[in-house]
Amino acid sequence: MKPYSILVVDDEAAQRDILSGYFRKKNFTVYTAENGSAALDVISNRTIDIMLTDMRMPEMTGLELQDRVNSVNPDISVVMMTAFGSIEDAVKAMKNGADDYIQKPIDLSYLDVVMQKILKSKRMMRENRELRAELQERYDFKQIISTSKPMEKVLNIAGRAAQSKASVLLRGESGTGKEVIARAIHFGGPRSNKPFVPVNVAAIPENLFESELFGHEKGAFTGAIAQRRGRFEQADGGTLFIDEIGDIPVSSQVKFLRVLQEKSFSRVGGASNIQVDVRIIAATSQNLEQMLEQGGFREDLFYRMNVVSIHIPPLRERRQDIPLLADHFLRKFAEEEGKSIQTFSREVFDILMKYSYPGNVRELENIVQRSVVMTRSDLITTDDLPPNVMNLPNQPAIPSIGSLEAQVAALEQNLISHALYQAQGNQSRAAETLGMTERKLRYKIKKYGMK
Repeated sequence: MKPYSILVVDDEAAQRDILSGYFRKKNFTVYTAENGSAALDVISNRTIDIMLTDMRMPEMTGLELQDRVNSVNPDISVVMMTAFGSIEDAVKAMKNGADDYIQKPIDLSYLDVVMQKILKSKRMMRENRELRAELQERYDFKQIISTSKPMEKVLNIAGRAAQSKASVLLRGESGTGKEVIARAIHFGGPRSNKPFVPVNVAAIPENLFESELFGHEKGAFTGAIAQRRGRFEQADGGTLFIDEIGDIPVSSQVKFLRVLQEKSFSRVGGASNIQVDVRIIAATSQNLEQMLEQGGFREDLFYRMNVVSIHIPPLRERRQDIPLLADHFLRKFAEEEGKSIQTFSREVFDILMKYSYPGNVRELENIVQRSVVMTRSDLITTDDLPPNVMNLPNQPAIPSIGSLEAQVAALEQNLISHALYQAQGNQSRAAETLGMTERKLRYKIKKYGMK
């Protein structure tokens, strides 16, 4: 890593020499200046991380120099050197944005403590910038792998929605990539340098939902041993992604709606109002219109969320994307496993193109990952594929005639049977694949008399 640079500004040559030698031993790149004008010349022509300046200098004081530096590059950390007893000057400097101050004569051991604190902050800022840049690149719309017309339409709408403040509702089956689109909308918009906070409603017990979203005060309930910030506070200034919004308890939907309308709330057990500026992106794999009719979802909340609605098609309806996605996952997992795998056999590729993917993109990813792990050559063959992809279990046929109810029931049995087979009987995993709660899955199994 490139060494940090420091500019020492002091009108006393002896002081500059002492500090220059000290910082060079600490592996800094050191520049010096005898006054404010010379310091500004250095800053104009060099990359400076930290400026250590005397407070009292002829022509331009340290405070005046600090103001000029802040206007040129506010990222430069400033440390003031003050004469003994000039605490008022030090306080002015700190109010003006200085990172710290030290008194003359300088104690080098204390100076070392001050520098370590500033460097720690610098490193964190650098890492945060790099992480933000990496996230923006990773979740840029250009990074979403697709060549199909249905996804082209999705990305077109999402790209336009990214620049607005409007709520977005992403709809589609489980595994279609709703969170990937949500992150692209966030990182493609003006809030990209603010938090993106995801929360999966289906994974939160109903009695803890309000505490999870709105936080709680110490002693608000049994087990609340300390104050806790909720997801809304964590996402302040950024985006809150609500996955499976249809699973919000009916009893909590009113408070959730109130936060969207008033942009304020109180923690569980708290009295004071907390103001937040949060953009909401929600996702669901459920039929919210049907839930409205059945009283499971509030109409006013639905219309509040359904400002920009984006339907993400299942993978079976955009088969043009399968080759690109499969190749992407192959390269990704081959690199992770340290294997030199070139491609898929023609038979495997044919199977991948014909498969129905009830688990959508997530399932394709799992299939490719498993194949990469299992293969012993540089080619994925049919021996490497999961058994369920090769040989699907016998399933009840969907009647070509009959009532709509009978055809829907047969289709549901097909999907449930397939999901259970994939999950090797694990109902929790099967429910996740189908985008429903485990309780709802058990009800369906009992309803259809399935084993």
